[in-house]
Amino acid sequence: MVEGEDLQMQNVEIFRELIKSPGKIVITTHHKPDADALGSSLALARLLKKKGHQVQVISPTDYPDFLSWMEGNDDVLIFEGNETKSSEIVNEADLVCCLDFSSLDRLNDLGEIVAASRSKKVLIDHHLDPDDFADFTYWTTDAAATAELVYQLIAELGEDELIDRAIAECLYAGIMTDTGNFKHPNTTEHVFEVCAQLIRHGADTAHVAKLIYDSNTVNRIKFLGFALSERLTILPEYNTAYFAVSQEDLKRFNSQTGDTEGLVNYALSITGIKFAALIIDRSVMIKISFRSIGDFSVSEFSRSHFEGGGHKNAAGGKSELSLEATVSKFEKLLEKYKDQLSNHIKTYA
Repeated sequence: MVEGEDLQMQNVEIFRELIKSPGKIVITTHHKPDADALGSSLALARLLKKKGHQVQVISPTDYPDFLSWMEGNDDVLIFEGNETKSSEIVNEADLVCCLDFSSLDRLNDLGEIVAASRSKKVLIDHHLDPDDFADFTYWTTDAAATAELVYQLIAELGEDELIDRAIAECLYAGIMTDTGNFKHPNTTEHVFEVCAQLIRHGADTAHVAKLIYDSNTVNRIKFLGFALSERLTILPEYNTAYFAVSQEDLKRFNSQTGDTEGLVNYALSITGIKFAALIIDRSVMIKISFRSIGDFSVSEFSRSHFEGGGHKNAAGGKSELSLEATVSKFEKLLEKYKDQLSNHIKTYA
């Protein structure tokens, strides 16, 4: 079981009571959901359907095509373009389960609808500083992934016999990706124990890994090569590296949702780099992904300067400035953090 000072979980009996009788349940997650967000949502949805509930997963936006293999994907309702229908379903729901986000603004416009709904609300999450909007909260930053928490909740309810291969693989995908394929420091003993149970329930780990990591389009591979050769900037004096990607770059390679996923990790993988960023002009605003190693908190950095947050070593942010102005702001801020970013490893070639 996940333990630690951050453990803030209410009595599981409260959740048991909420799902005791079949009802209408909505499950939602953050915009542009990743494998953990979608996997944990679809896994919980399938389990609740087995218990007789009427369940609808609603995603605020679309998501990467390499997640479309997940069982239940065809039934996901995308809020964008289906606002009226989504609003009606949320307003009629007895329960809204909010997975893998800590603030309703992560739902974009869907967040206002969820907030106004009279339904009971459940929060299952592992991000820092959750907002106080849920009737039941199952939360800890000690968990590597929301999928890990969903499995733990199912187990504590005594419902793990309902986990089939489809549920197991959705949960495994979330844990695998949020641990960086088990490379990040959040890969704990408990993570491996949960994964062992998911394998026992039928998860084909090699198959899941191939579907997520080895399902690239030609354009995505070409974009990766372009970004590495033309859009990577290294600032050795700050042990920092970043990518700055324009709208024109995205159009040139017909970039689809998910094509930039993981790009920031290439910057962080350079020997000596402690802080990495991916800065992308998404037309409506500049979206930023931050990654770090060690004790440098990108969550605090993003919250202080780019209206964001997340985990200590993985966070997101945004900017209303132009791409060029955002990059300039980012570089100027590094001087303030120079001491924190000091690193004795100095190999960049």
